[in-house]
Amino acid sequence: MPNPKYRCIIFDCDGTLLDTLEDIAATMNRALLLHGFPQVPVEKYRDMVGWGIYRLATLALPEEARTDINIQTVGDCAAKLLAELPEEKSKTVPYPGISELLMELSNYKDSRSKKIALAVLSNKTDSALRRTIGKSFPGITFDAVYGLRPGIPAKPDPSMVWELLTEIDNLPQDTIFVGDSEIDIETARNANCYPLGVSWGFRTRSVLETAGAARIIDKPEELWELLEGR
Repeated sequence: MPNPKYRCIIFDCDGTLLDTLEDIAATMNRALLLHGFPQVPVEKYRDMVGWGIYRLATLALPEEARTDINIQTVGDCAAKLLAELPEEKSKTVPYPGISELLMELSNYKDSRSKKIALAVLSNKTDSALRRTIGKSFPGITFDAVYGLRPGIPAKPDPSMVWELLTEIDNLPQDTIFVGDSEIDIETARNANCYPLGVSWGFRTRSVLETAGAARIIDKPEELWELLEGR
């Protein structure tokens, strides 16, 4: 029986629920090419994603070209290309076992008929995140989906976490924050949530360990071990 200590699970999106690397790399590289800048090898994006589209644009641009106008222009272009990416050309897919885990969690109720709250929190723009989650998990109802909005600090600032938890009436100490990057682990720790790392995403296990992950799982179903107190 799941540990009643945890009543809420917040998932990161890119690298945790969904393998979005190829789509992110392709759209950012297209934006770079359109504005006369060199493209970046796909694998290099593994260490660059996670902070949001404009930080990604900054890292993708040549160092000497990282002006405010270039960052804004390339970031805006990449965001537009990603939003307009035809579904048939998208290579974004859930990681193996994720859809099954989410379905099981969304249907679970404990002996008191209480469910575990499920949420997604990401540095993707709010509209892009909601669209991506809706397309990728049409059968799952999340209690909250929060992406980046104007005036709200990005992860690892804990503000979005606290706003989300207030909306769904849960406490940080009752919450597991699941993510694949140092950004997610730092966010969890800053917000006083349980920092759970996943090894199948964009960063290495050593990065998650250094960031302070309390535990790292290798398969989605291992989340149940934590919920069951093992």
